[in-house]
Order: sequence, then C-alpha cells, then structure tokens
Amino acid sequence: MPLEKNEEKLQAALAAAAAVKRKGGLGRGLNALIEGSYEKKGERPGSGDRLVSHPVNSVGFIAVEHIETNPYQPRTHFDQQALQELADSIKIQGIIQPVTLRQLGTNSYQLISGERRLQASKLAGLETIPAYIRKADDQQMLEMALIENIQRENLNAIEIALSYQRLLSECNLRQEDLGDRVGKNRSTVTNYLRLLKLPPDVQIGLRDAEISMGHARALIGLDDPKAQVELYRKIVAEELSVRRVEELVRSGFGRNTDATKSDGGKAAPAQPVVPAAELRRTERHLAERFGSRVQVRPTAKGNGEIKIAFDSIEDMQRILHILHPS
Repeated sequence: MPLEKNEEKLQAALAAAAAVKRKGGLGRGLNALIEGSYEKKGERPGSGDRLVSHPVNSVGFIAVEHIETNPYQPRTHFDQQALQELADSIKIQGIIQPVTLRQLGTNSYQLISGERRLQASKLAGLETIPAYIRKADDQQMLEMALIENIQRENLNAIEIALSYQRLLSECNLRQEDLGDRVGKNRSTVTNYLRLLKLPPDVQIGLRDAEISMGHARALIGLDDPKAQVELYRKIVAEELSVRRVEELVRSGFGRNTDATKSDGGKAAPAQPVVPAAELRRTERHLAERFGSRVQVRPTAKGNGEIKIAFDSIEDMQRILHILHPS
C-alpha cells in the first residue's frame, strides 16, 4: 500500500535532499541528511561498528549486505542498461529517495519496495543505502510490491491486469476496494481484468505492443476465441485502426451464417445485427436496475445471453432478491 501521508520524517528527508541538490551538493544525496540515525558520527553498518537499531517508521542507512530481496516482487526482469544508467546517476548524486524495508531480525531486513534502486546501488558499489523502515506482514508485502509496480513501473496492460488479479486472489481484496487501493475507478479495473479472458496469442500481442489496449478491448466484444485470434492477426497484418476493428466486431466478424442450412440446402436467413447503441442503452438500463455490471451478448442466430456480475455471495443474494422479490 502507498506510504502513509503522515510519514513526516521521510518527507523532511526528501525535502532536505532537494535543498542539497539546489545548493550543488549532488554527490552526497541523502548521505548527509540522516546522521542522526547513528550513535556516533561516521558510524555506518558494515564498517565493523555495532549496528544501531532502527525503530519502525524511521529513516536510516542500512548495509546492502543485510537486505534480502522481496520474494513477492512481481517483476523478475529489469533492463540492465537502465539499471546501469541509474547506477551511474547514483554514483554522482547519491540516492534521493530511500528504499522501503521491513526488519526481520538483528541486522536482517527485507525489501518492500525499491528493487531497482537496490540493484543499482550494488552496481554503484555502495555499502549502505538510505531506507525507510516500516512494519508489514507477508500479505502486506505482496500488496505493497504489486501496488508500487502498478503506480511506478512502466507496465504493459497485461502485466497490470495480472497484478490486479493477484491483488484480488492473493490479497483477498474486493474489486471495489482494489480500485481505491490503486487509485483507479472500478470500470478501469474491470476493463483490465477482462483482458485476461482473451486467448493467449492475443494477450502476447498486447504485451508485446503489437496491438493497443483499444484494439484488445474491441476484441473482447467477440464471443468466439477463434474469431478473436483471426481478427487479431488481421489487425497486425493490415495495421487496422481501433475504430475499424470496432466496426468489424459490430458487423459480426467471424460469424458463419452458412453453417445453418434450411430446406433445399439454402442458407438460413441471417438475423439482423442489434445496433451497438441499442445494446449499450440496454446494458446501462439493466446495470442501473441491478446495481452491477451487465453484459448483453446477442448472436447471429438471434439468441444470446445476459450476464450479471456479482462480487460476493452477499451481492449475488441481493441480485437474486431483485429477480425474485418473494
């Protein structure tokens, strides 16, 4: 979860770091700002002196060798060139923003957030780095690691969707609570989670930036996974715009109207396609009626389905009571 707004000591350190930078003291970073974390001037972890205990919600220097990586870190690959550039910057300016740790025991810490800063500091040859110490259990570790990545890393849409899904399944969050945690409205979270229903080929294409989020959202409008993959390949091959893809989906792309034959081997007459605007009006009306997300999905045969989403057993019972008030 994001750092609390009342972490005054951390904010003061960051403000002081900015002041040092304005005065030209770039090489010192936070190194000159947290002397009060040690019993005597010049004492640093790893120098052979006794390590001073750091209370929760404090900022201090921690030996790099005493820091374990975050086992819940959702990102396993970091661009090595970008890490080296950050390391070069750290050599000149120092670390401006502390990493966040939890204390496991004497001289033992575990990273909550700041994996790139920790790795770059090792490349820069630093023995100690500034750190903010806070309390967190295993679930909070996972939650904070996921949320930090969503908020700070340049994630693609599939990585964001997977992070949202992990927060829901592994952190026992409800979808409405998830939106509050990540600073997104509920519909945005829902749109990302729906991407995980696309076929693997399409998800890979979205991950690799072969198609955009807009293309992917349009593909979700197709019921048939084979049609989704076919249209995805057409998008890549012909460089179709999102608007063109939406038009193809509305027109019934991939529907085989010759599959059903009537007497004499003649093709059965195609059912008229329900206008998209009418579908949206119907979905909005039903969503207001049930207080939940509703999808209306007609098919070329004239039949279809209506899906009403619920977030919990209690929510399902509420919807059932609306359907059957007696």
